Amino acid sequence: MNTATYRINGMTCGHCASAVTEELTAIVGVHEVPVHVDAGEATVTSDAPLADDLVSAAIDEAGYTLVGPRDLPLL
Repeated sequence: MNTATYRINGMTCGHCASAVTEELTAIVGVHEVPVHVDAGEATVTSDAPLADDLVSAAIDEAGYTLVGPRDLPLL
């Protein structure tokens, strides 16, 4: 199993978290996606590391912007 935390811009509520969760869990191999709106983060547990373009596309589809890994500040 692989776990990675991503910074996401634009989330403000539970609906935001639901949209991001829905899109990220649609990626093949993803098992769990807790989203923390206040922190602007989503932690993805998957079978293997995910390509950044897949994660970015899923977050974009949900209506938000991927900043990058947890160690990058929110814009």
